[in-house]
Amino acid sequence: MPKVNAIGWFDIYVNDMNRAVTFYENVLQLKLEPIGDPTGETQMMSFSTDMSVYGAGGALVKSNYARPGAGGTLVYFSVEDCAKEESRIVTSGGKVVRPKFSIGDFGWVTLCEDTEGNLFGLSSMK
Repeated sequence: MPKVNAIGWFDIYVNDMNRAVTFYENVLQLKLEPIGDPTGETQMMSFSTDMSVYGAGGALVKSNYARPGAGGTLVYFSVEDCAKEESRIVTSGGKVVRPKFSIGDFGWVTLCEDTEGNLFGLSSMK
């Protein structure tokens, strides 16, 4: 079996799909794609439907900016330079919780809140 990262998929829950899609498309400068739910119970917009690209990195983290429990999982989006995406957060309706900061040899991160109240991160090597 080939080596893969521990996380294979994530869901970010929203109240207003159009508002959330607009936010993430503006901040990340990418186009979300609709995907069907076989149960017909949910509406879904995917960051990518390329299932040949498998997995995502992850870690257990203790932080003053996030707490365990309901809503305690934090998704980090890999970007070229998190300062670029950070600059689009507020104008897209979100909040910058902690501006770009160094995490040493692992690069840089920004902690943000989307239009739905979800905490997420941006991660880059520069």
